[in-house]
Amino acid sequence: MPSRIIVSRELADLLRLLAHPDRLRLIEELRLGEQDVSSIAAALDLPATRISQHLAPLRAHRIVEDRREGRNHFYRLTHPGIAAWIVEALDFVDVRNRLGEGAHIDEVRELWTAESPQSSS
Repeated sequence: MPSRIIVSRELADLLRLLAHPDRLRLIEELRLGEQDVSSIAAALDLPATRISQHLAPLRAHRIVEDRREGRNHFYRLTHPGIAAWIVEALDFVDVRNRLGEGAHIDEVRELWTAESPQSSS
């Protein structure tokens, strides 16, 4: 039984790390590949400093990894499947009842599963 305790604690740590809306959006933004902080900030309409603050714990927990090119840092998911896992978790969100309409969750699912405009070129 000790292994179940260890694994449960590790999973709880991961869920705590993901328990921030900006981090979830950041992971979903990186689902299609590597991006620099400025691109992520622009896509999420957040300051670059805030993006960097969220990337630090994600990097420390090996959810993302970075690559430097000159002064730029590029980030990518170490396990892209985590983005699909987050989309699947939308089924457990009771947004439809709280917002009074289901369109919001459907819009997010569509956004988070859409291909990048760059990849269709």
